[in-house]
Amino acid sequence: MSESVKTSQAYGGYGGWTSPISAAMVAAGAVRLNQPLYGDDGHTLYFLEGRPSEAGRQALVRRVGAGAGRLEDVTEGSVNIRSLVHEYGGGAVGFGDGLIFYSNYSDQRLYVIAQNGAKGKQAEALAISPEGPYRFSDYCVDARNKRVICVMEDHAPVKSGQAAEPVNIIVAFSYAGAAAKLQGDDDGAEVVAPPQILVQGSDFYAFPRLSADRSQLAFMRWEHPNLPWDDSQLIVLDLTTGKETVVAGQADASVFQPQWAPDGTLFFVSDCSGFWNLYAYRPAMAGGRAEVTSVTPAAYSECEFGQPLWVFGQSTYVVVDERTLICAVNKKGLWSLIRLDLDWTGAGRHKSSDIESPYTDVSCLSLGRSGASNNQDFRVAMLAGAASIAEAVVEYNAATNSFISVRSSAPTVPDSGYVSKPDVIEFPTEGGLSAFAFFYAPTSKDFAPVQNPNGKADLPPLLVKCHGGPTGAAGSDLSLGIQFWTSRGFAVVDVNYGGSTGYGRAYRKRLNDNWGIVDVDDCVNVVKYLTASGRVDGARVAITGGSAGGYTVLCALTFKDIFKAGASHYGIGDLEALVRDTHKFEARYLDNLVGPYPAGVDIYKARSPIHHVEKLQCPVIFFQGLEDKVVPPNQAEAMVAALDAKKIPVAYLAYEGEQHGFRQAANIVRTLEAELYFYRRIFNIVSDEKLPAVEIKNAR
Repeated sequence: MSESVKTSQAYGGYGGWTSPISAAMVAAGAVRLNQPLYGDDGHTLYFLEGRPSEAGRQALVRRVGAGAGRLEDVTEGSVNIRSLVHEYGGGAVGFGDGLIFYSNYSDQRLYVIAQNGAKGKQAEALAISPEGPYRFSDYCVDARNKRVICVMEDHAPVKSGQAAEPVNIIVAFSYAGAAAKLQGDDDGAEVVAPPQILVQGSDFYAFPRLSADRSQLAFMRWEHPNLPWDDSQLIVLDLTTGKETVVAGQADASVFQPQWAPDGTLFFVSDCSGFWNLYAYRPAMAGGRAEVTSVTPAAYSECEFGQPLWVFGQSTYVVVDERTLICAVNKKGLWSLIRLDLDWTGAGRHKSSDIESPYTDVSCLSLGRSGASNNQDFRVAMLAGAASIAEAVVEYNAATNSFISVRSSAPTVPDSGYVSKPDVIEFPTEGGLSAFAFFYAPTSKDFAPVQNPNGKADLPPLLVKCHGGPTGAAGSDLSLGIQFWTSRGFAVVDVNYGGSTGYGRAYRKRLNDNWGIVDVDDCVNVVKYLTASGRVDGARVAITGGSAGGYTVLCALTFKDIFKAGASHYGIGDLEALVRDTHKFEARYLDNLVGPYPAGVDIYKARSPIHHVEKLQCPVIFFQGLEDKVVPPNQAEAMVAALDAKKIPVAYLAYEGEQHGFRQAANIVRTLEAELYFYRRIFNIVSDEKLPAVEIKNAR
């Protein structure tokens, strides 16, 4: 017996351990926190909270008081704050002029309520956009002109048959009538207003942001076949003359998060250097020309200050003033916080300083103030987490250099004796390159591994986890979904395969023309790496993933023989069906990842697992939302039918009322327990834990 094994531990086979981290705990910890923002007073903190216990409804929550304070719902009942622009939404709420603007999921109209509504009571809400097939997101309030500027997605041309896809534009809505009515000044004021079109003509827009003097509007735009992280531009529109200036963006470069300083400096992120670095567009001074300069410290030049714009409302830095920024920066998958103090005297002696924090995953930064004007008296709200800290709404106080957690996504955090912390690994892959992953070893204070007759301990089964996107990344914060497995004796490796973000543009572009190849090779090579190092049992390796990660799963199971089982969560089996059926935002995504369609139809067929089921020889379980518009259910159903016809063990669980990703607590619980049941059955793992049975066709 190893000296590190306590005699009080029971002996059990890896994968069969019982655990206090239940599927219900994971579902309760699947609260989706988003968009922490301050109200006009600078210290009332709001955030969105998606609740699996309420069928995924997203409520607006307000902190009352300082510090952790007391939390109360601003919206209740039927109000579900969620935008469907680009289908993925985000940026569904905005603040300004004493008002809150939001998109309601049920009708996608734009509503307004007062920030100072009665505490603990449902606020009166007024719709200011007309009824119709319209969607809104990414709000910017122009208090001087009593209008809110936003991105609008117009589906009317599609419904009328005049166009194949919706039209995206930047518009402004007057809220003068709604404000008057909410204040009781004019009950007869006209509330619903027609949109005023400010910008149109491009395929996509994001980040409409007004300068402090309200004379200029900055925004992002991009065109098919690109996604915003491929090629995109930063534009400044002079609202007086109508002149547009291209500030940044070129072939083979993208931009992210334009944000104005009070003096007219426009900050933004660009990967023109090969990494998402931070830049400033300075206004013309003393007859000179406006110019773009890098403000990225040399020590962070190969780090990322941006992230892929899958949803609106993202923020990786805040502008305290024209000289001070607080930034989240990503170095090889791990995030940290820094302060930038900028020198505009001409010497260019910009300084950076690390902000010590316990967090390794940081996003959605928002600036707040206490009222004083000095640049030390401010707060920054954010979403943050770490290996032993579930994602939470966190507030940083610059004056005291301290952090406080306002709301955790996990109401119950397990005992540290059941928590596996990630080991950041870099492993060799194809072409003499390296790839990255987070490895989690089995961990439970209650169990030790069973000894083999030769005196050596068993090796654990391995679960290879593939993130979605595929332009995305695995995070490092506490995931109860991962701890669910590791506390039961599974090893888990969360792979940031080539194509992932956080490692620079060249790493991200590894997947171009190679989706279904590079990602799969990296998943295969991490298994070889972990097996060769004696950390896992190579005979019991499963692979799991959702959406694009589900496609990687199906490709790995079809075209490689290293995996013995798999789970596809709303995954892609037929690339042609995806390119024909998907929504506008991703309609041309595969042009870069696979190749133009239909010209490259042969490549699409060659990389679609549905056309190669004869190569698939191991069991698979499928999970699917029946209202999924991103990956329609017919893809999963076709794969299930093909596997069943081959008499390969297969299971299929489909959920009414679920879209792309599961939001309802009961379905999250069922999915976790079913996947665990499936692996234990396939790998013949014995356990005292009782799980609801799953129908596995062709199971022996």
